[in-house]
Amino acid sequence: MLSKLEHIEQKYDELTDLLTKPEVLSDQARFQKVAKSHSDLEEIVGKYRNYKSVVQQLDDNKGLLQEEHDAEFQEMLETEIESLQEQKAQIEQELQILLLPKDPNDEKSVIMEIRAGTGGEEAALFAADLFRMYSRYAERQGWRIEVIDVHYTDIGGVKEIIFEVDGAGAFSKLKFESGVHRVQRIPTTESGGRIHTSAATVAVLPEAEEVEVDIDPLDLKIDVYCSSGPGGQSVNTTQSAVRITHLPTGMVVICQDEKSQHKNKAKALRVLRARLKEILEAEHNAEMAGTRKSQVGSGDRSERIRTYNFPQGRVSDHRINLTLHKLDYILDGDLQEIISALVSNDQAERLRQVE
Repeated sequence: MLSKLEHIEQKYDELTDLLTKPEVLSDQARFQKVAKSHSDLEEIVGKYRNYKSVVQQLDDNKGLLQEEHDAEFQEMLETEIESLQEQKAQIEQELQILLLPKDPNDEKSVIMEIRAGTGGEEAALFAADLFRMYSRYAERQGWRIEVIDVHYTDIGGVKEIIFEVDGAGAFSKLKFESGVHRVQRIPTTESGGRIHTSAATVAVLPEAEEVEVDIDPLDLKIDVYCSSGPGGQSVNTTQSAVRITHLPTGMVVICQDEKSQHKNKAKALRVLRARLKEILEAEHNAEMAGTRKSQVGSGDRSERIRTYNFPQGRVSDHRINLTLHKLDYILDGDLQEIISALVSNDQAERLRQVE
């Protein structure tokens, strides 16, 4: 580990020097590339330098401990050595995590898809709650939400919603949200006061650039029609809604949120690229989250990654056995405690694999 960190520090120093060179400063494209590489290494180099400082202090104190001192000074040295040893162990663990291979998609924006699963209207209302939860979380992170396509029910639920979360690092924090989310509560439509269990499915796809996924226009069947709202009524009389069928895979993407056919087509293509990117990555790496089908599952009540229990005011993430009695806060977008726990669990799993 130490030899790898030495190499990284050396590379960082070379990049620091490059950033002062006139030939780099005068070439904006090159300067941005070097600055990005420099920034990527800044955290780990800072941590490594802190580590070296702690090791040096530890060695110095151990050396002093070999000399003769009064009892009070001796006790102070022993206390400081114990504290420095704890710091050293903590920083070593942090460095191991920073050295783990980074997911190349982590810094990307994401396309999210939420669909009502088992439970009829109650599932659709819960899907709307999940969309609001992620919207509020994105707001707290300073990210931008853009709805790509949505299908409402007559009472305000959501059958399906596809939206973009635009912000640096969005995928790194939201990628563990893929799967089946279950809710247990008394529906507003339930006269007997019985608790119902419903489900909604979430898929999180890293947004794909055009250069990453090359789509042949001949592989696309594009249909345009008048967009419609709940119950099928016409929203406008122009043919602005777009349905794109990717012929090789049979994948269909529909977008009717914008009044402009051109904008709807552009949004639909973004979704299609993200879905195709995930399929391609899954084929190359069987250990990835898998295809969209395995992310989403069937939406059945028995499948779940998380349960939102209203009577008890709790949220349980079943993958890491985490239960929080903060339902209202979480549904209002206070997701960071769950997301941090999921990230830490992922890091611990990957460290075990390295060992």
